[in-house]
Amino acid sequence: MQTERSKRHWLLVVIAGALVGLVGGLIGLGGAEFRLPLLIGLFGFAALEAVILNKATSLIVVAVALPFRAGTVPLDQVMDQWPVILNLLAGSLAGAWVGAGLAVRMKSRTLYRVLAGLLVMIAAILALSHGMTLTSGALVSGWAQIAAGLVAGFGIGIVAALMGVAGGELLIPTLVLLFGLDLKLAGSLSLAISLPTMLVGFARYSLDNAFSVLARNRGFVLLMAFGSVIGVALGGQLLGIVPEPVLLPVLLGILLLSAAKVWRHG
Repeated sequence: MQTERSKRHWLLVVIAGALVGLVGGLIGLGGAEFRLPLLIGLFGFAALEAVILNKATSLIVVAVALPFRAGTVPLDQVMDQWPVILNLLAGSLAGAWVGAGLAVRMKSRTLYRVLAGLLVMIAAILALSHGMTLTSGALVSGWAQIAAGLVAGFGIGIVAALMGVAGGELLIPTLVLLFGLDLKLAGSLSLAISLPTMLVGFARYSLDNAFSVLARNRGFVLLMAFGSVIGVALGGQLLGIVPEPVLLPVLLGILLLSAAKVWRHG
């Protein structure tokens, strides 16, 4: 009986991961912002534990996605943009360390409410970025661009660390609007920037006692990541099949409902 319940639990983890990945793949993201509310609401993890588990899962998904993305955008094209990568990383690495430090010091109730607010912010950014046509052409240049990249990277690093996400929903619009990059290239660059940024946040979380949640849930993380990778791959294949006017309001509704539940959970 116990074995049967355990099998059902692990199956639920894989399915949940696949659904998160599918949703993310349909909009060209990893879906970690949708995974976080599930970790809290469906699987019952406390806020900080959910963030750490989300970070670990996101790391695996991004690490797997980066080499596969090379089939669409060659790595040499990505590395040609090393000044942009270093510019944003200079801010995002510091932001990730600061964000993770803030998360471990926050009271649980405060962290729940911060996460709820960030989910609302992600919903707003998703609505705006998908509601407008992102065109090439950098907004600024020279030292102003470098300064703006540092500030944007720092903010993105904080948000990514606080939520345990890769930050693609923030990085891609920044790369397109601030640096004037092609949308497809921006998607690959966002992965290259996200990976070291998440590693720094992960390193900061490892200094806290809450990090032990990973040792207790290694199988959970691997199964969730496995499902997420499958879901992202499937969602990427279906990208564009589901009309955006139908898909976007549903996803925004999910994020806003999740934000309300996370707020009340606190």
